Amino acid sequence: MPRSSEGQNRNIKLVIAYDGTEFNGFQKQAGESHGRNRTIQGVIEGALAKLHKHPVAVTGSGRTDAGVHAIGQAANFYTDIKNMDAGRFVPALNGLLPRDVRIMESSEAAPSFHARFDAKRRTYRYHFICGRAALPGELRYHVQLWRCPRIALLNDYARLLLGETDCSLFASPRDKSKSRFRHISQAWFFSRADTLVFEISANAFLWKMVRSIAGTLLFLEERGAPVEKLRGMMASGVRQYAGPALPPPGLFLWKVDYYQSPLV
Repeated sequence: MPRSSEGQNRNIKLVIAYDGTEFNGFQKQAGESHGRNRTIQGVIEGALAKLHKHPVAVTGSGRTDAGVHAIGQAANFYTDIKNMDAGRFVPALNGLLPRDVRIMESSEAAPSFHARFDAKRRTYRYHFICGRAALPGELRYHVQLWRCPRIALLNDYARLLLGETDCSLFASPRDKSKSRFRHISQAWFFSRADTLVFEISANAFLWKMVRSIAGTLLFLEERGAPVEKLRGMMASGVRQYAGPALPPPGLFLWKVDYYQSPLV
């Protein structure tokens, strides 16, 4: 797909945080309204249209599912506003956006910068409450576990994911990707007080892949399965052998890294 610099318009890179609880994912959908089916892309494009007095398209670094949150989603758009410092798009857009979407950074990008195609690595984090009842506010941002998993065993499983990996075991049957190989550069569990965090980084992810990986590793750990069990499951590539995909609360798009600085 050819890159577009939208003529002589400036290219602005955004870093976006959002509470995905009340959103139907990142990607804008046909027939979207301000009700239950609103999307992150849709509300940002709505704010940009108010600011510019005409439609402005937003390109995200990737899609997040309904209910999934973000701390460091990246996006870009082209603007014909010439006399505004790039950093001023932060307060300008936040004044027009709902409170569950915040622009954290805005900066001038190279004309050819593309938030999706130029991304080198995406990092997700899954957050769990372990061994106690979660407080009401925590349930928006954590998955409840009524036990304390063995982190060492979980990390033994996670090491099998590293490298150029056939992720067919973790792919949704509805995923339309031509290849199910992904390069996973990091996958590990760590504790933080009475919470458990699963962090995973890859060049790209299949639909619901992180939710399926986390569910599968916790499923195996609960049963004390040997590492070779996961190795065999991954070699089979059969989705029915995997554990259940976990629910969206607790999952965050944490950050997006680029091959080189997108800045001018």
